[in-house]
Amino acid sequence: MHYGADYNPEQWPEETWPEDVARMREAGVTMVSLGIFAWSRIQPREGEFDFDWLDRVIDLLHEGGIAVDLATATASPPPWATAAYPEMLPQDEDGATYWPGSRQQFAPSSPVYRRLAGELVTAIAERYANHPAIVMWHVNNEYGCHLNADYSDAARDAFRRWLADRYGDIRSLNDAWGTDFWSQRYQSFDEVFPPRKAPYSRNPGQELDFRRFTSDMLLECYLMEREIIRAAGATQPITTNFMGAFKPADYAHWVRHLDLVSDDCYPDPNDPESFRAAAFQRDLARSLKPEVPWILMEQATNALNWRPTNAPKAPGQMAALSAQAIGRGADGVLFFQWRQSRAGSEKFHSAMLPHAGTETRTWREAVALGEALAALPELPAGTRDSRVALVFDWENWWAVEASDHPQNALDYVAVIQRWYRALHRRHVQVDLVPASRVGDGYDVAIAPLLYLVRETDAAALTSFVERGGHLLVGPFSDVVDELDRFRDGGFATQLGPLCGIRIEDFGALVPVDAAPGVPGERTAPVAGDG
Repeated sequence: MHYGADYNPEQWPEETWPEDVARMREAGVTMVSLGIFAWSRIQPREGEFDFDWLDRVIDLLHEGGIAVDLATATASPPPWATAAYPEMLPQDEDGATYWPGSRQQFAPSSPVYRRLAGELVTAIAERYANHPAIVMWHVNNEYGCHLNADYSDAARDAFRRWLADRYGDIRSLNDAWGTDFWSQRYQSFDEVFPPRKAPYSRNPGQELDFRRFTSDMLLECYLMEREIIRAAGATQPITTNFMGAFKPADYAHWVRHLDLVSDDCYPDPNDPESFRAAAFQRDLARSLKPEVPWILMEQATNALNWRPTNAPKAPGQMAALSAQAIGRGADGVLFFQWRQSRAGSEKFHSAMLPHAGTETRTWREAVALGEALAALPELPAGTRDSRVALVFDWENWWAVEASDHPQNALDYVAVIQRWYRALHRRHVQVDLVPASRVGDGYDVAIAPLLYLVRETDAAALTSFVERGGHLLVGPFSDVVDELDRFRDGGFATQLGPLCGIRIEDFGALVPVDAAPGVPGERTAPVAGDG
């Protein structure tokens, strides 16, 4: 059972480091994530690396019995990089540049960023691949967290290549996107752009493919770094930290490339139901790679700094949420961060060692949790006892929340979580899986808002029912194929016969919580035979 936090020694004078290790041992820390935002310290200038300080930190941790989850440090390029190569900066859909001074100021598809990141990772991996302190590799950090999409010229060029690989020829793209509508027909891939700011609604096929492309570009960055680490001879597990149900990155597609899932989770203490949202996120992390235990890579010991109001956790709440993660398959509980920063954007973000020191409730709870985790027996790996599958699909999420639908305020995750909370209140364990993974082992499958249905999805659900499973399909399901196009033969052509229904058309109700003066029906009668 790993226990620890992100450790950022570069923020502190070197005489602080031995005290850190001593306090870590007191708190029962077994592992720290190191170097996540250290690019500017490791590489002060292009072509120049300074590992002396990092050598001393790693050796000090190793001597103290603290293992290292070593980061590749590529999450925040240093100022020299963006000053020398401004073309690596990302842009929004309006063409505005995201400038340095924060983090994640890089275009994931930028050849310059990838070259610089590759050179950094190569130097780190070749130096530390065989260091006995290193037990895991931490690639980048929270891919896409603040930069959900990039519309720069680098993205434009990469998007064109991605489309050419996907469709082969421009005629196939025109057919997939239905470009004869509104005179959008292309003659070559060089005419295609990312879905930048436009006068009105943008092509839904283009929007859906751009989301796929965005997820794939982030994944390509991860894969590049992973391959460099392996080429250096490293044999330790490699991961990158997920963020639960995070829309820009299709984690279900990514997970096959990770040795284990790690996840960051920050439930809101102001929300009395936040423990259910946390349970949902734990079950998603567990379900993504059920045969391998996962790690809670980040959580807060107490208050955050980035919500409109940031309440402290109640006494015992941190331990309870940690136990919840372990109960749902986690083999590690870590925090952001070890020592509270004294400067920077996250100085009010809580840490294991608070700015106020060890005479604090936060420190006492951190020590007590370390003692409790150390006393745990060896826990089973890869166990599964869920009899209910809740269908969750990223590409469907992207498609169902697109514009120009009968109801243009659908919140896919909110609907999924409403079903999850109902089951959670009844103490029903749930797996969150794509439709293609619904099969033996489940008694019930629930598929809310399954708007986009592939033939493989329909085949899996049909087989599940034919073998005796119970399938509940929610409204606005089986509407389009994987290209966001209607199928021939009407609606619900895949699941309609299975459910014994036929759908003629769609209409939307006004939300029940709309203001009293808003016109429109809020309820509709339902009737049926049988």
